[in-house]
Amino acid sequence: MTRSFRIAALVATLAAALVVAAPAGSANECEGLQVCVPIVGPWVSVPAAGGAARPEVRWQLTCPRSFIVGGLDARLTERAIDVSFVGLLGSPVNPGITTSRSVTFVATHVGRSSGAPSFKPYIGCMPARGGGSRVPTSVSVFPPGQPATLRSKTVRVRPGAATVNLGCRPGERLVGASHAFGFFTRTPPSASLVSSVSGTRAVRGGKVVVVSLRGDAEVGGVRAVVQVQALCSRSR
Repeated sequence: MTRSFRIAALVATLAAALVVAAPAGSANECEGLQVCVPIVGPWVSVPAAGGAARPEVRWQLTCPRSFIVGGLDARLTERAIDVSFVGLLGSPVNPGITTSRSVTFVATHVGRSSGAPSFKPYIGCMPARGGGSRVPTSVSVFPPGQPATLRSKTVRVRPGAATVNLGCRPGERLVGASHAFGFFTRTPPSASLVSSVSGTRAVRGGKVVVVSLRGDAEVGGVRAVVQVQALCSRSR
């Protein structure tokens, strides 16, 4: 019993020490975590290129050994920075499943500014087993929001030629575009089936994504689809 008490006391002391040791400039990366080691990245420069093909930038942060990423946050120099992170597939969505010891942030500038936008990534590291809460520290920069919305259209691909158009809603600007093909088959599609569909993407007038499709005879026997995506921004 004495040993158990000492371990519990040590954990409680460590938790208190970690909370007190959190830097004054931290964000909300440790909110909800009883034991948390905050890791703060540098200000990461985000390219401010215009047009519909916006470059993205990535930055990885890593927890100490025996810790995993339990919380994430970021601070932005302007609201028109779209920030997300790369998570792993699995269920349930949880630290240790969705995240591991390291995490990669992905950022894109979706505004009109030609300045020097940047973001600072934060992660809260929790022991590989455990969690709790901490009072966050306020900061004077912007928390990440949703400056851009991904809109999509999924269309059946049939033998022959076709065109798919997708635009943003009124008041939005097109800042990114992509497309991908999918196959509703019992087993993974063969190389022959994959090559039976093709598409060429273009942007018309800086507002509409246009994908010119072509399907061979082989695609007529399966349900193949194309998803066209438009990244739309209301940020100035």
